[in-house]
Amino acid sequence: MSEREGVDRRGFLLKAGAAGALVLGVGSVTAQSLPVRRTAADAAQPITTINPHVHGAPRAQGDPVEPVAAKSPSTTPPARGTVTKLEAFRDPLPALRSVRGSRVDGVQQLTIRMRPATVRLHSQLPPTRIWGFEGQFPGPIIEARRGQPLRVVWTNELTGPYPLPVVEIPFDENANPYQWDLPGREGVAPRADVAALPGWTSIHLHGQFSDGSSDGWAEDAVLAGRSQLVEYRNDQPATTLWYHDHAMHITRWNVMSGLLGMYVLRDDEEESLRLPAGDREVPLVICDRNFDTDAQNRLTGTMLHKTTVMRTDPLRQVRSFAGPYTLVNGVIWPHKEVSPDWYRFRMANASNTRPYDVQLVTEDGKPAPEGTIYMIGTDSGLLGAPVDVREGFSLAASERADILIDFRRFAGRKLVLRNINYDPGPWPDFLQFRVSQHGRPSGFQLPKTLAKSFTKVTEQQPVSAERMVMLTPVGVSHARLWEMQRIEAPKGPFPIDGVVQVKEQDGTVTTWQRMAYRWTDPPQYTVRTGAWERWRFLNLDWSGWPHPMHVHVCAFQPVKRGFYNIDGFKFIDLPGGGIGGGTATPVFWQESKPVVASQQGWKDVVNVAAGESVDVIAHFAEVTGKFVYHCHMLEHEDMSMMRPFLVQPKEVLAVAMSMDHELPPNGGHGGH
Repeated sequence: MSEREGVDRRGFLLKAGAAGALVLGVGSVTAQSLPVRRTAADAAQPITTINPHVHGAPRAQGDPVEPVAAKSPSTTPPARGTVTKLEAFRDPLPALRSVRGSRVDGVQQLTIRMRPATVRLHSQLPPTRIWGFEGQFPGPIIEARRGQPLRVVWTNELTGPYPLPVVEIPFDENANPYQWDLPGREGVAPRADVAALPGWTSIHLHGQFSDGSSDGWAEDAVLAGRSQLVEYRNDQPATTLWYHDHAMHITRWNVMSGLLGMYVLRDDEEESLRLPAGDREVPLVICDRNFDTDAQNRLTGTMLHKTTVMRTDPLRQVRSFAGPYTLVNGVIWPHKEVSPDWYRFRMANASNTRPYDVQLVTEDGKPAPEGTIYMIGTDSGLLGAPVDVREGFSLAASERADILIDFRRFAGRKLVLRNINYDPGPWPDFLQFRVSQHGRPSGFQLPKTLAKSFTKVTEQQPVSAERMVMLTPVGVSHARLWEMQRIEAPKGPFPIDGVVQVKEQDGTVTTWQRMAYRWTDPPQYTVRTGAWERWRFLNLDWSGWPHPMHVHVCAFQPVKRGFYNIDGFKFIDLPGGGIGGGTATPVFWQESKPVVASQQGWKDVVNVAAGESVDVIAHFAEVTGKFVYHCHMLEHEDMSMMRPFLVQPKEVLAVAMSMDHELPPNGGHGGH
């Protein structure tokens, strides 16, 4: 095939072997597992069984998930405590420990140690070896207050063997259920290079407006016996943040090993609302995991990072991790005893990849009635008013949600939180509420107004720069971030590697040329400290879970969503080898979708679905340094779906330009 000859997605799949082709992506490309957009009517229908063609025989609610059958049965006596089945809702939801800084020389200071430990993730499982903050999984909740900086010493005491075996299993298209929905490594030996990894960490406080020196730059990681010293300014509205390892190349494994925790920032405005507090303010740290099995088909308690190698020719294609077991606060499928009153739940999705579309469901399998569950805050703070989310709400990887639930009408009953995503895993219900018959009423009343300081951003917001980032389909290497600059249309012929034409709703055609996409390419974006900017993410892939895009040190609001016909994007064989991509004909607008109410708050993560374009208006913090933005699927982030950018004071930029210093080009319509 010539350099400029295009090939469509089907052609590439046939060329690749056709079983499945999402490089470190989401799902195999089969008719049964391709994502679909759920309508409001679909979302209202609870998922009570799993599609048997995709996941094996239907599993009734309450049945345990069983591990895969052993390939080589052994006569070795069973390890004490091993089981072949886990009972859902057997164990209570743990209450996570909170820590606060101590005042030293006028400044709040705190030391958090990372160290090996063993924990119990389910009462039927043997102990699990982890690396955790203060030996906990998740780590302790760090409590802080707006306007009071907190200096943290992240001390690395991680020694001993790496706690997470990592296996890559050849994809079996005839497997039923699919391999990622079952535990066990199917006789495949763990990767020796991962087993040899030292404890090497760089801790990032996700959503915090910190200077570059405290942001947890991925390559500034430290080994055991050393510490990372940071200062969190806490100069932002009250919200729920979370901290996790961000070490270059190995974030996915370090986080899965247990290096994650929640950070709660409070302020006067939040406290004036008198929201449910004390034992009625409950953190929920959600993640999915897998486990190894022994030769007799029993769960060993050892966490397992198992992915499937979809193809190796012409490109190596590996599915992102997704596991069959959902943990909340470090326990698999727990239950929570609640009183018939209002509760506040701070939710964070700490999964590597798996998205949750969360719905509160009653015993009869129906969504909770109107007026039962409300969202009051998003990633970066409180909303202006509560939003009824009985139809469900998104919780993509790294998204947070501040939720109120009114249990008063459910005395003596049970409810569950269910994942109604099109791929919820083999067991969609992840937390059961058991409402007591009686309880102490708090007298709380849902306020009509939440954050009086909240401002709704519109498309008319003045910005100093506009950025265009395109998310490439698998086939042009791994999924990548292409940073684009607008150019005059070349004469062609098309497709041309790295050139994408877009036909907008009004019929205009713009031409974009790739500036950078590798992690090692120089930064292309310089942001003024405190600037407002418009960032546009256009997903050129045909299928898969949405990419949860995260931009450091800013809060943004999505202002525009649209779906595009992307059939015009073609793969291109490059002269020196490899596969490139560009448009043979422009990708073109098909329909616009409103930004749903639960996504209209201040955020730092936004989902970008297949064929979707999302515009956000971002307000960058009063900080400086070198930062990153990336897809928050940790496998994608580790495989270079991450790019650097700079934040510098406008006065410094003015001096640099006066001396004709080279500065990263803008890549959009605005200036620096």
